[in-house]
Amino acid sequence: MRAFFAVDLPDSLAPAVADAQAPFADAPGVNPVDPEQAHVTLKFLGDVAEGDEDDTPDAPTVDDVIEAGERAVDRAGVDPFKCAVAGLGVFPNREYISVVWAGVDRGGDELAALHEALEAETTALGVDPEDHDFTPHVTLARVENAAGAEAVRDALDGEEPEIGSFSVDEIRLVKSTLTESGPEYAVVREFGLG
Repeated sequence: MRAFFAVDLPDSLAPAVADAQAPFADAPGVNPVDPEQAHVTLKFLGDVAEGDEDDTPDAPTVDDVIEAGERAVDRAGVDPFKCAVAGLGVFPNREYISVVWAGVDRGGDELAALHEALEAETTALGVDPEDHDFTPHVTLARVENAAGAEAVRDALDGEEPEIGSFSVDEIRLVKSTLTESGPEYAVVREFGLG
């Protein structure tokens, strides 16, 4: 299974996520994410073996990843904290846009500490290390081609969206199943902070 560690935004912020997506939601080649699935990815794992009979023999098992998550939370030493999401950004850059995101305005240090601990614990299991610096963000849309890029650039030049604040008291290990209508997520395990 494909899996990642994340902090989920509460359902109460879904309308604000949709409002932030509105300026480019209907642009050609722009695929907004489901506002109810909004989250901050702390560590993408890729394939994780679900059991001994799994067809991904080189991948760590779910049990290994759960234990790594428990160690990482202890290692990070992060207590429950407030997180605020606001503003817009893009990856990799304004000229070539593949992802549109909302930034983390508050709570970034705590998210970075969790990411670093997860990175250390999961790479020890053989998970590929990140090939870029960690930027805490909430993905708003993926851009498949340049047709919708102008709408995204217009949004970047417009008023900065304020998505809102929420309390973070846990991180989650999430299973991601790719479907024609987009990814479907299922929580595998929750890890309480503090």
